[in-house]
Amino acid sequence: MSAALPAPPRRILVLTHVGRPNAVAAGNEMTTRLLAAGATVVVPVAEWKILADAASAPAERAAVEVLHGAPEVAAVVAAGIDAVVVLGGDGTILRAAELVRGSEVPLLGVNLGHVGFLAESDPELLSQTVTRLVAGDYAVEERMTADFRVWCQGRPIHEGWALNEVSIEKAARERMLDVVVEVDRRPLTRFGCDGVVVATPTGSTAYSFSAGGPVVWPEVEALLVTPISAHALFARPLVVGVSSIVAIETFATLSTEGVLWADGRRMFVLPPASRIEVRRGVHPVRLARLNRAAFTERLVNRFRLPVSGWRGPTGGVMGEGPA
Repeated sequence: MSAALPAPPRRILVLTHVGRPNAVAAGNEMTTRLLAAGATVVVPVAEWKILADAASAPAERAAVEVLHGAPEVAAVVAAGIDAVVVLGGDGTILRAAELVRGSEVPLLGVNLGHVGFLAESDPELLSQTVTRLVAGDYAVEERMTADFRVWCQGRPIHEGWALNEVSIEKAARERMLDVVVEVDRRPLTRFGCDGVVVATPTGSTAYSFSAGGPVVWPEVEALLVTPISAHALFARPLVVGVSSIVAIETFATLSTEGVLWADGRRMFVLPPASRIEVRRGVHPVRLARLNRAAFTERLVNRFRLPVSGWRGPTGGVMGEGPA
């Protein structure tokens, strides 16, 4: 779901993957351009120590507002942040999503990683990105999340959320994880496996895709269930309704402890005989979009898919050789 932003953002939080020199350089360039455009730039204190050391203009360093304390949703809201700009790969954007979920603050990613499916811009377009961001010339797209809860011996022991996926995996390389997959309170099948990924449409191009799951367009509201290296005849990826509840139960037999990962960032050790329930998330994540290109075009560009020879509705031919 998309909606126009009511007013141009004035206070912009800049998050940077400070472990990458190119991201640090881009972060400083982004800061310089935003300040020149009249925006107030806010940077988390831990990142600013690194960015400031690499910056060349003392006046610009003095103009930046530093966000002290651990970055979290409450701090972002309290600081009056209007938008978040992320310089890094999808992992950095997923970190930023933890800061804006449940708020009205959109985030815009500048891709400095590999595929960068969640990113909206590229480093060579920083000037254009700043101009449009400060002018409020972008749309906001809400992305569905997944909420999960872990049960053991009939009581809840952990809960959380994910933008891309919740993955239940074996903890020991030499052992399989024995699981039953349940959909809508009914058991579906039991098998041994390396794990099971329960993904959102946004996550369909991430871990689930690598495990053999389908690509699902972002506007489709659904949950994906993708087994990882399952030892079973029926272990195909599933796409279930957005109102469905997917549950994965683990067993003490044939398995040691399992682990749960939320977006590959937050880990929880699963005791034997755990039950993990996953459903549509209550709070979406808001992404700022600069272009209205179809998702098909994003797939082609990010995965570098071959489309030469395509004639299209007008009968023209795209390209003459392999893409």
